[in-house]
Amino acid sequence: MAEKNTKSFILRVDTETMNAIEAWAADEFRSTNGQLQWIITEALRKAKRLPKRKNQLPKNEE
Repeated sequence: MAEKNTKSFILRVDTETMNAIEAWAADEFRSTNGQLQWIITEALRKAKRLPKRKNQLPKNEE
């Protein structure tokens, strides 16, 4: 998921939620940051809110 252009920001999360995210990340062999990026990307994808990628192949060619 690493991209060339990233933007940093501070996120405040309650302890119980952070513990759940950390455990999920460990189960998926991801860092906590990587897990948060994945969760956000999946939510945006499901909501059809992600911008189209310039080099993205049409679905029938993937």
